[in-house]
This record gives sequence, C-alpha cells and structure tokens, in this order.
Amino acid sequence: MSAVMTARGVTKVFGATHALTGVDFDVQRGRVTALFGENGAGKSTLMKILAGIEQPTTGELELDGEPVTLPSPRAAADRGVVIIHQELSLFPNMSVADNLFMARERVRNGVMVDDRAQRETATALLERLEEPIDPRTDVGELRLGQQQIVEIARALAQDARVLIMDEPTSALSAAEVEVLFRIMRELTADGVAIVYISHHLEEALEIADTIVVLRDGGLVASAEAADVDLGWIVEHMVGRRQDELFPDEHGEQGEVLLRVHDLSVADPRNPGRLSVDGVDLTVRAGEIVGLYGLMGAGRTELLEALAGRLRAVTGEVEIDGALIEGPVAARIARGLTLVPEDRQRDGLVQSMSVGQNLSLAGLRRFIRGPLVSADREREAVASTMRDVTVKASGPDAPITSLSGGNQQKVVLGKALLTQPRVLLLDEPTRGIDVGAKADIFTLMTELAGRGVAVLFATSELEEALHVPDRLLVMAKGKVVRELRRGAASREEIMVASEGGAR
Repeated sequence: MSAVMTARGVTKVFGATHALTGVDFDVQRGRVTALFGENGAGKSTLMKILAGIEQPTTGELELDGEPVTLPSPRAAADRGVVIIHQELSLFPNMSVADNLFMARERVRNGVMVDDRAQRETATALLERLEEPIDPRTDVGELRLGQQQIVEIARALAQDARVLIMDEPTSALSAAEVEVLFRIMRELTADGVAIVYISHHLEEALEIADTIVVLRDGGLVASAEAADVDLGWIVEHMVGRRQDELFPDEHGEQGEVLLRVHDLSVADPRNPGRLSVDGVDLTVRAGEIVGLYGLMGAGRTELLEALAGRLRAVTGEVEIDGALIEGPVAARIARGLTLVPEDRQRDGLVQSMSVGQNLSLAGLRRFIRGPLVSADREREAVASTMRDVTVKASGPDAPITSLSGGNQQKVVLGKALLTQPRVLLLDEPTRGIDVGAKADIFTLMTELAGRGVAVLFATSELEEALHVPDRLLVMAKGKVVRELRRGAASREEIMVASEGGAR
C-alpha cells in the first residue's frame, strides 16, 4: 500500500485552542480511509489542511512522497486534492450545471463559456449518480438530498486523485447511498484515494478499508476495517461503550398534550399528490414519540405542517384540546416549536453570533416596553448554553466558528428559549457525532421529564429502536405501524417502512 498524501507531525493552533497536536496521517492510493471522531476532535481541521483551506501551524504535507505547500483550495484542486464539505456550498439561484463548473468553466475559443458542453457533462455525471436532474434546474428548487448529489457530482467533475468526503451521505436516501458507494469503489479501483468522514458509523464501516480515530486533536487509534467493529470505534471515539449512549430511564407520562386528526399535506413540489395522507397521532406530556420512515415517507412535511410552515389540506391540530392554527409565530406563542432538519438553511443566521441565534425566536420574552432587556437576554442565553452544553468561547462567538454538533445544540437551544410545551425535532442528530447525539438524547429525556411532549423524526434505525417511548413508522405519507420501545426489531421497522404488512 502506498500513501499518495501524508500529513507529518501536523499541529494547528487557533488562539489558545490546539485543534490538532502532532498528527501523522496517511491517505492511501486506491483505498477508503474512514476518519472518525467527536465534533471538535480535529477531523474537519485536518481535512481543511489537506485541502489547502487552512495552513498547519507546524508540520508538513507530502504528495507522492515530496513535500508540498497548498496555499489555497484552488492550489490543492490543481494538484488533484478535492473536498466535499459537510455543509453544502452551492449557489441556490444558479443552475446545476453552473454550480458544477463554477470557477472551472468549460470554454470555447478561449473566451466563451460552452454551456452546451457543461450541460452534457453534467447530465452524464448525474446519470452516473442515478439522479435524473435537469442540469438547467436552479439548485434552490432541489430537495436537500438532490443538492447533496450535486455537491458530489461537482467533486467528480474535477478528476480528483485524493477525494475528501465530509458527511457526504447525511441527506441521502438508502438507495442514493448505495449508488455513492458503488461509485466510490469504482474510483478506488482506478487508484483514487478517498478520505471518508461520517457520523453514520455502521455505514462508514461498510465502505472503509482503513479506520482512523481522532480524539481531542490527536490520533488515538488506527486499524484495518476488517479487524474492528462498531463497539471498538465508539470506545476509541468517546471513551464509552455504545450501549451507554442511549437514555435508560424515561419519566412518567401525563395527559395527551398534542393531538393530530386526519392531517393531510400536499407535496410542496408536486401539489397534485399528498406528502402526508390522513395522519392521526397523539403525544402525551412527558412522552417521546419517534417518526421513522424512508426518504419521501412524509416525516418532514408532517412536522412542518404541525409547525405552521406548510399549509394542511385537511385535518386538525390540538394542544390541550384547543385547536391551533395560524403561522409559525402564532404556534410558537401557543407552545409548539420546530427544530428543522437543515440547520444551515432553516435553523441559523450565519451572520449572527451564537447568542443572537439562541435568543432570536424567543425575543418576546425579553421585551420591556418598546425595548429588549439586554440583561435578561444575556442571562437566558448563558443559562441555555449551559443547559444544552454548547462548546463556544462565549455568546459573542460567530456561529460559523462552531462545529456541526455545537451548531445543532444552538438550534435546539433557540427552540428551548421559546419555552415549548410541544417540541418537534426533525432529524436532530443529522451530521453530528455519537457523543453529541448522546447529549441530545439526554436533553430530550430531561425535557420529557419536565412534562414537554417530544415528537422527533429520524432515519437512524438505532435511534428509532432505543430513544422513543413509542415509534410511528411512516410510508407513503401514512402512519403504517406503531411500536412500543423495546418491542420491535430492526426487521419489523424496515418491513413497515417499505409499506409491508403488519
């Protein structure tokens, strides 16, 4: 096995923070190296150094055995090192084809952009990814999973020798993941070196050839994927066994707090069909109810309709027996709050600080006369940061300086500052590590213990099995199965989610 790219003794210091400490890391030709670690372990920092986005404080990089300096992402890409970022970096008001070739346009006669050639290449790439998207479509019109496919296609268009994939499957369906894995194997067969970062541990173990684990900025373990299991990875990542990550105790349940009757919602992209079709459900005070389903089952549309973001075609929503209607703000005032699936697009304001993001939805609590009470706001923000364990230098830190897991905690904290009685969570652990997931599960359990009704959607089977008191399985817009905690198997859940018989 030969290393096409190597980091030698790499250290990265940000102020008083040591993000990396003397890391040695090899990227091997024709192999998939899976890189694991909690949020803040140094994974993204190391990848940014390999991709020319950051420069090491000490240490050096080698490419084909020779020292190399990569002063920018463009310089790295010119040397064949390409990164797919965890957070999408697409232009929503531009077409798929324009996004694929941004800053690398195909030109004819050395002057004019060859739109036809770009569209043809884009079509071929999307066909390879088995995603029949018209390359003339604006990216902003695509669902999140399709945007992720476009991000992957853009990397493939650059003929990488080293391909870094940071959470490439976080928004993909199971079928789309299978296609991606097929392409990854094709690339490695051609000698491409792939670094794969994912918080879907089982999924990553399936595709990986080599496993590397970072913790607290240092490399703590490496092994051949065939020689380790999921428990080995989790223990090296967080220092705890996997079975310790899910909450053991659930509190007592009260009366029905949320009642949904005959709720139907039109597909936002195809109003002629229903995304949610006649759903009935209840959630009691102190109860955690899970929604599980495959891509397109209607989980997100159901939660967004409950929150007032989508208009229902039919149905009623009640809190404590009283109908709730109106826009998002009116429902927040009644105690119903949604934590959205896409934290970057829908949950955070990128130009604001951590504290400003936290208090944004709950500002009405701090209004005194015509002004906002800054003291009360600061106290509430500080308290919430402690409650949801946000790791940041302080409330004035830019939201963009936080890891994905800590950004997700900010989105959750923002919802909690509205003092919800019913909390809706859409994929609350998407794209975060097992340690941060455990923190969120613990917080959900604590909220239920205070009498909050929690309804959360997940595409993770382990979460569906171990976290909710009751699990509602959705397929084609309907709730097709209800299962109690501890009374279901993976196979039962999967069969139900595919529309199988009870």
